[in-house]
Amino acid sequence: MRSRPNYLAGIAAFAWLLIIGTPLYALVNSSLESQSQYSDRGPLSLPSGITFHNFATVVDSGFLGYLWNTILVAAATVAIVLLLAVPISYAVVRGRSWLTRGVFRLFLLGLAIPAQAVIIPLFLIINRLGFYDTLWGVILPTAAFSLPVSVLVISGGMREISVSLYEAMALDGARPARILWDLVVPLSRSSIASASVFAALQAWNGFLFPLIMTQSNSNKLVTLGLYNFVSSYGADIPALLAAVLMSAIPILLVYLFARRALVAGLMGAGGK
Repeated sequence: MRSRPNYLAGIAAFAWLLIIGTPLYALVNSSLESQSQYSDRGPLSLPSGITFHNFATVVDSGFLGYLWNTILVAAATVAIVLLLAVPISYAVVRGRSWLTRGVFRLFLLGLAIPAQAVIIPLFLIINRLGFYDTLWGVILPTAAFSLPVSVLVISGGMREISVSLYEAMALDGARPARILWDLVVPLSRSSIASASVFAALQAWNGFLFPLIMTQSNSNKLVTLGLYNFVSSYGADIPALLAAVLMSAIPILLVYLFARRALVAGLMGAGGK
């Protein structure tokens, strides 16, 4: 039987494409225009000329250093989150004691605490540890606030593993550490990838911790570096949008390579 074309769904999909594509077009088009062209024609005008002067301005401002700092912060945050979240999730899924249940509830409680509510104690702790105005002063609190969601997602993926597989490896004499490494981690790749992407996004888009925990230009991240193109008398919008485009490309590539694992991991976040 021939299926009838769904014109209503096609129209809705095209409308959604316009909604998503218009800001992206404005972003790319404006970053390739001069400031005078942007002021005269607007962000949605058809391109009349292409210039890469905005990207040169961004590079000359030291923005690549901010980009490198952000990459370091994101990589370190993901490493810390996975190093802690994977064994914690395994203990939560396999543990039967009141302690493991209490730890899981404690992590769930962390979902309800916003960073803004505890920023002053966090600043005092980071300052006492000697991490103020260092990248570690951003990495540690970002990883801490990424842990609750990461534990929830990874433990949900681990609950999808059949109990018989755990029992089979235990009967073969495998210790818990080997079960975790040889069985749980390979079968939980989707949820681990989801937690990795989430932690990377938290570090990449974070603004509060870099603003409070850093001061010098050498430790700035991209979210603070964007303010270099804004002054009291105006803003260089094309250069600012060029910087936004440059800062979005790395995390977009991470998402494109991990999108399947991200969707699969989020689907299993609820567990059985």
